[in-house]
Amino acid sequence: MSEYTIALMPGDGIGPELTKATLNVLEAVQRKYDIRLNMLEAEGGDDTLRRVGAALPEKTVNIIRSAHACLKGPVGETAADVIVKLRVLLDLYANLRPVKVYPNVPSLKPGIDMLIVRENTEDVYRGLELELDKDTMVCLRVITRRGSERIIRYAFECARQRQKKCRVTGVHKSNVMRKTDGLFSQVFREVARQYPDMSSDEMYVDNAAMQLIRRPDEFDVLVTTNMFGDILSDEAAMTVGGLGMAPGANIGDDFALFEPVHGSAPKYAGQLVANPTSMILASAMMLDWLGTRHKDQRCRDASAEIERVLMDTLAAGIMTRDLGGSARTDEFGAAISKRIEERR
Repeated sequence: MSEYTIALMPGDGIGPELTKATLNVLEAVQRKYDIRLNMLEAEGGDDTLRRVGAALPEKTVNIIRSAHACLKGPVGETAADVIVKLRVLLDLYANLRPVKVYPNVPSLKPGIDMLIVRENTEDVYRGLELELDKDTMVCLRVITRRGSERIIRYAFECARQRQKKCRVTGVHKSNVMRKTDGLFSQVFREVARQYPDMSSDEMYVDNAAMQLIRRPDEFDVLVTTNMFGDILSDEAAMTVGGLGMAPGANIGDDFALFEPVHGSAPKYAGQLVANPTSMILASAMMLDWLGTRHKDQRCRDASAEIERVLMDTLAAGIMTRDLGGSARTDEFGAAISKRIEERR
């Protein structure tokens, strides 16, 4: 039996509902593939701040550090104090946002299958802001050679593993931000030369935003800086059915955290109308990462099973309200779990 400890943060708003549906799916693949995921609940977010005075208590950080990986639900207004802090604290420098068309899900074009690789620890999201006077605020944008090189190299390796178009598009705005994005674009060209068997191109971020709408099916892997990646990945998700279909991974050299990319949607909390696909797919990404890191084929097979059965479920017309269906959050998770159990 394969055994791993997972730090589980249910989050705020719709987070606990998504978490419950996802755990239902994970329980099915654990039974089928002889895997044991020992879940350690790690509190964090808005509710935690109200109860204990900290959005990310030290106890939670210690639980996460002791685990093999972390699965996290969406948090609310304290996101900067939770996920942004964890990214820097654990040096989770690679943010992966897959964008893919699934059966029966409305999409802008058929054939969309891209991966946005976002630098995750630098840029304006470091929160280095200062007040010059009451009418003038300044935000420092930090872009380093080390940070740029490792995320760009990570993107090229991802493109090679995907074995699709094997093309990496570097996205920046070096014609305006000549120092920060100038460095990023320079490093992109340097790294690209080290992958002569792969194709690469560059695109200004405003043009990239337009082309994601005009021809999203032509992209393979995009790599960009932190804030640009955050914005572009949300835009790209809307080409394949919305944020409910958008999983995300935060990966470092020694640890990884997986989550849906959307917020906690408090106005929908308790109604069981949220789409749990984002978190279910995030859990599949977690299993794939565990399988790769620990050379565990069981985990990789379980990851592939989750995505296959999710596709079968959608193809059968079982969909949540945001996709035009009527399945509740828990019903959708249960349908996938049942199909995993029945599938031979």
